[in-house]
Amino acid sequence: MDSFIGIRFKKETAKRFQEFSRTHFKSHTETLSAMLDFFFYNEISPKEKLGPTGRTIEAKLLKRINAVIAIMRDVEKTQTKPTVAMLESLFKTEEPAKKPLIIEKKFAEKKEVQFKEKQNHNNEL
Repeated sequence: MDSFIGIRFKKETAKRFQEFSRTHFKSHTETLSAMLDFFFYNEISPKEKLGPTGRTIEAKLLKRINAVIAIMRDVEKTQTKPTVAMLESLFKTEEPAKKPLIIEKKFAEKKEVQFKEKQNHNNEL
């Protein structure tokens, strides 16, 4: 079994550590070990400032996304839709009204009579 050693902390710091330890780990030893490993593996010091937090990065990202959306909508309104309308008008062809063709009489077809009278070739006396 591992032996324990006593370390002196200020009362406020010890209470903060105990609350943190209870919410995230099973024991105080495990908590302190995980903290030390984090700083060791990431090669950072607890005194260093890591920069913007996740919330500030998310807020900035959302602002940029909204700006990109606004730019895309503006491009759509000012460039894409008018261009599409112009292209459609270029390719849109209206069918001309159908007019009967004027044909010269000599080329016009003669209509055949559908019914003819029968001629009787019998000789009548």
